[in-house]
Amino acid sequence: MEYKQWYMEYKIHKNRPGLLGDIASLLGMLEVNILTINGVEGKTRGMLLQTDDDEKIQLMGQMMKKVDNITITALRQPKLVDILAVRHGRYIERDCDDRKTFRFTRDELGLLVDFLGEIFKRDGHQVIGLRGMPRVGKTESIIAGSVCAMKRWTFVSSTLLRQTVRSQMSEEESQPNNIFIIDGIVSTIRSNEKHELLLQEVMNMPSTKVIEHPDIFVRETHYDYDLFDYIIELRNTPEEEITYETFTLNYNDL
Repeated sequence: MEYKQWYMEYKIHKNRPGLLGDIASLLGMLEVNILTINGVEGKTRGMLLQTDDDEKIQLMGQMMKKVDNITITALRQPKLVDILAVRHGRYIERDCDDRKTFRFTRDELGLLVDFLGEIFKRDGHQVIGLRGMPRVGKTESIIAGSVCAMKRWTFVSSTLLRQTVRSQMSEEESQPNNIFIIDGIVSTIRSNEKHELLLQEVMNMPSTKVIEHPDIFVRETHYDYDLFDYIIELRNTPEEEITYETFTLNYNDL
């Protein structure tokens, strides 16, 4: 069998001396490798494991249920949020009603960049929406995530350097492996016919597209929210409200 990764998470009821050593010894006897280990939010510990025998994972899970000091809360093949939880020691906040919406604050930019980098490593068609007020770090996070994924980024529209509305791209810029960055306000409020044709071409490409201000993009185009694989919200503080009335007027004035 091929080697597979597993994510194991357990809650600690009594953190007695030697507890982690006992668990590590059990995994060692089963020849299950520990790739990464970290505390995850309080008295919870997460591990990324690797083995070529799925039955060993099932057996380990049954044995762990007999350990009084811990309770197994997750034993599964790792999701992206599991991998990042072990790396950073905390779970990404996720919307309870819309499970594809993830929330970050500006002091979590490192976690956001890591999250984007992992998504950007995937090939093929995917669309990410990024909500946030001006100057919160949206575009910078996308660029940093592209660097982490070792992918080239291409601006289709942007406010990073004034108002950028592209009507054409070079062959190098239009490679499907690139990360295409679209400002949902600029591409709808400041667009022209040539830009709309380019935008349609990009949206049909089997590539990764990141759309800033996705709500305005949906409102002003024929696309709907089913288009998005992920929606990310970035705030200066957890309480900040993301509104568009104040700064969409400024786009119209330019």
